[in-house]
Amino acid sequence: MSVPDIALYDEQTIPQLGLGVYQVPPHETKDVVLRALEIGYRHIDTAQMYQNEQGVGEAIAESGVDRSEIFITSKLNNGHHEPDDARKAFADTLQKLGADYVDLFLIHWPLPTRYNGDFVSTWHVLESFQKAGQAKSIGVSNFQVEHLERILAEAAVMPAVNQIELHPYFSNHYVKQFGEEHGIATEAWSPIAQGEVLDDPTILAIAQNHKKTPAQVVLRWHIEHGNIIFPKSSNAERMKQNFEIFDFSLSPEDIQKIDGLDQAEAGRRGPHPDTFDKIPE
Repeated sequence: MSVPDIALYDEQTIPQLGLGVYQVPPHETKDVVLRALEIGYRHIDTAQMYQNEQGVGEAIAESGVDRSEIFITSKLNNGHHEPDDARKAFADTLQKLGADYVDLFLIHWPLPTRYNGDFVSTWHVLESFQKAGQAKSIGVSNFQVEHLERILAEAAVMPAVNQIELHPYFSNHYVKQFGEEHGIATEAWSPIAQGEVLDDPTILAIAQNHKKTPAQVVLRWHIEHGNIIFPKSSNAERMKQNFEIFDFSLSPEDIQKIDGLDQAEAGRRGPHPDTFDKIPE
């Protein structure tokens, strides 16, 4: 089964479906990623804050899959936004991954209430990683429109992607639309709303009609909307099911019904980027 690629404005491409390793324990990460690669995944999304980059790197080294065929994303820890700290943290990411480059590196959170609200200086450091060839693409995560506007106004390089909370209960339409208007691809984290949408009667009815699982229907909805997704699972069968979403399509009526589940801001399940300022210990 072939996973489509999404073209980024910087001439790189990214597989539209990947595996997320958020909350995968470090000691389990290697085995989980190895299983994913065996199934056919070629896009792995990790982060410094997940503390499992090393397991990702070990899996890739042992998989027998050429590094050039695997798209690796990692993200900057909230405690390392100062330029010198960001450089040291990025060097540590490369060391843990056992790689001389990542395909995509993101600022994990904008943290507008910390560092005097200066995420632009942090962004300039990411620009240097890309210029050096150590990050093929650079982007942001959880950036609101006003944060993106600052980057576009003050920086030389535009983010290739913005990774945001997005699912049927929270379409995050304003942020996604801004990205579309400016050539910034949208990645959706928490694509099934932490599992909450899987019991929704609308989703269940559509799943029954297509003889697919509710998760497959929701993930397919993301694909139809052009979102880049990386559902997290440690279960081999579920990983396989999440991968099997390219042999069916949703009808326009199906998509409209799922779109109608949007609860606007009330549907947000994660923290708000304007106020989230946690620094991991």
